Amino acid sequence: MSTFTIAILMGLLYWFVRLRFGYTLSAQLLQPVTIAVFVGLFYGDMTNAMIIGAGIQLVYLGVTSTPGGNVPSDPALAACIAIPVALQTGMEPAIAVALAVPFGVLGVFGDQLRRTINATFVHMADRYAEEANTKGIMRAAFLYPAFAGFLIRFPPVFIATYYGEAVVTKFLDSIPLWLTHSFEIMGGILPALGFALTIMVIGKKKLLPFFILGFFTVKYFQIDVMAAAIFGTCLALLYMSLANKEGAEA
Repeated sequence: MSTFTIAILMGLLYWFVRLRFGYTLSAQLLQPVTIAVFVGLFYGDMTNAMIIGAGIQLVYLGVTSTPGGNVPSDPALAACIAIPVALQTGMEPAIAVALAVPFGVLGVFGDQLRRTINATFVHMADRYAEEANTKGIMRAAFLYPAFAGFLIRFPPVFIATYYGEAVVTKFLDSIPLWLTHSFEIMGGILPALGFALTIMVIGKKKLLPFFILGFFTVKYFQIDVMAAAIFGTCLALLYMSLANKEGAEA
């Protein structure tokens, strides 16, 4: 694919995953590791796309929505910009992870702008409701916000993907070696921050044994990530099944 075509696809991808079209599905689509699958297909480089996507995913591992659906950062924007640019420039994954974080913060500002604009459509829906205009309510509830979201979210990703290689290459060539090495160090630290946030989220005493069990199982039995994921899923399902059974008998 040409860079222009990929830039269009990435802009559409970011807009679609942030539509929140079906909360369960969209919650998975906007994850960096999921976006990396699409980027890998676009560029024909699935291995490096997944390595970078997994690194970015670790940073946002403990990020959850706060009340009202607000998030402290936008992992989808971070992935939609950082992964394509990294593949275009041959950037080291650790540097790509470090550069992804500022884009994630910028995504929050874009989301706040979208929410402010959407307030107009809420009042519009109120007027349609007074007129019993159900089609108008549907347009105000979904169609108009989706179009506004496209205008806000498509351009930055398209521009970053289309012009990113030239801009980032000049930027990387202009910065000194010590600063590049600093980015690599930060890229290595940020996933640890994601792990720390996750531990805080699951830091309940009754859940910590599972975390410790998983860590030492991987450490001493040398199993790979896929095997750990399969065993962990089975253990979680077994735990939930037993917990529900005890709840029903109580």
